[in-house]
Amino acid sequence: MTSNLETVESTEQLDYLDELPDEIEMSLFDHLEELRMRIFYSLIGVLVGVIGCFCVVNRIVALLEIPAQGAKFLQLSPGEYFFVSIKVAGYSGILVASPFILYQITLFVLPGLTRRERRLIGPIVLGSSVLFITGIFFAYIALIPAALNFFINYGEGVVEQLWSIDRYFEFVLLLLFSTGLAFQIPVIQILLGLLGITNSATMLKGWRYVMLGAVVLGAVLTPSTDPITQSLLAGAVLFLYFGGIFMVKAIGK
Repeated sequence: MTSNLETVESTEQLDYLDELPDEIEMSLFDHLEELRMRIFYSLIGVLVGVIGCFCVVNRIVALLEIPAQGAKFLQLSPGEYFFVSIKVAGYSGILVASPFILYQITLFVLPGLTRRERRLIGPIVLGSSVLFITGIFFAYIALIPAALNFFINYGEGVVEQLWSIDRYFEFVLLLLFSTGLAFQIPVIQILLGLLGITNSATMLKGWRYVMLGAVVLGAVLTPSTDPITQSLLAGAVLFLYFGGIFMVKAIGK
């Protein structure tokens, strides 16, 4: 009798977790209108972030120039620094507005999620944000200085280090954001595990292909061609991948 009662309670709990608490009947046009509104709000958030960052863009530029100690920057065409400022403010504005963008995405998908799935949103969004910021710091502290030191030391005594400010910031910004995206690997692994698409054992079996993919990813994502930067990024990707396997195994997948 007790066993049957426990089974009924367990079934009721599972049914409760699989319910859609905010289920609302919406037509296709209603969904499209909701999506349009969320995109509009996100764009407004990005615009506000870009304007705010443009107001302090000189400080951001000075911060991003720190890893290039020993090099001098040149403006090779009229207005080059102005367009660099817009580019830096644009990337920075997207970064500042990213929490608001994630919030709008969450509001859009929330009505279609069960209570069980809603429990995963907070940890996944938080983990993704922390990993992205960690990736940016890793690129700023390790990858960018390593790449710049390689190029500076390689040409020392032969060429004077005078760099185009536009090319420099194109290099720095691409490396920052590509590294932040690469650090999303554990989040993708956890999602695949939770959805039942794969498991930790399968992920571990493919380690040889992952090593090759990490090298290729390091070469593709780094805008420079120096082996030091590519090796550091490839090593970080491998560390994140095996860390993701550990996390998938820890959640029972």
